[in-house]
Amino acid sequence: MNPILSVRNLEKRYGARIGCTGVSFDLYPGEVMGIVGESGSGKTTLLNCMAGGLVPDSGEVVFDMREGGPRDVLKLSEPRRRMLARTDWAFVHQNPRDGLRMGVSAGGNVGERLMSVGARNYGAIRAEAQDWLGRVEIADDRIDDRPRDFSGGMQQRLQIARNLVTGPRLAFMDEPTGGLDVSVQARLLDLIRGLVHDMGLSAIVVTHDLAVVRLLADRLMVMRQGRVVEQGLTDQVLDDPQDAYTQLLVSSVLQV
Repeated sequence: MNPILSVRNLEKRYGARIGCTGVSFDLYPGEVMGIVGESGSGKTTLLNCMAGGLVPDSGEVVFDMREGGPRDVLKLSEPRRRMLARTDWAFVHQNPRDGLRMGVSAGGNVGERLMSVGARNYGAIRAEAQDWLGRVEIADDRIDDRPRDFSGGMQQRLQIARNLVTGPRLAFMDEPTGGLDVSVQARLLDLIRGLVHDMGLSAIVVTHDLAVVRLLADRLMVMRQGRVVEQGLTDQVLDDPQDAYTQLLVSSVLQV
């Protein structure tokens, strides 16, 4: 099986400060990679360099395109990258307000993504939006409500529906359960895990919460000061950490 995403020697610096450096890994179809580390470890910088939010200083981000095979997305034209972000890629922000149009209805938020890839029939768009709202457990009678009238958990579920309605193959998730109550987090994690499984979705999940990666991720990458200090199967890394920093992360969670 060929990787869906191959990252090679990715580096981003902010002057003398390292954002991330020397990062390389392969992600396979249907696989979920978790990236953990404390604040400032470089995990969000890395995610944004891969997803197009930041321009890395060097390295490659090779994606297996539907047409044309593996391509370094950093070398694609801007229109091609924008289309990729609307079709095969999805990005779920920590704050759903960054990924939603708060003044547009819930159905409109989902429908806009469909329209961006060419859908034009209003009835079909609304029906698809309604179907996806149901998948993320938002009631039919809320389709015309604005996201600003939703709870934080509902906003995050709506953002997920907006991102996944076009059937992407790869999702980037930045702290998808951050800032939510524990009970809401658990419900959202179950939802994400089900959608990933049902869609055969590959995903990269950045989080500081080891319980999140334990539940979602097949493999785990631990970052410190912009560098990967350990990676491997999630259970293996969490149950038998080899690096001193990973041991500290795991033990600090266990002692809470």
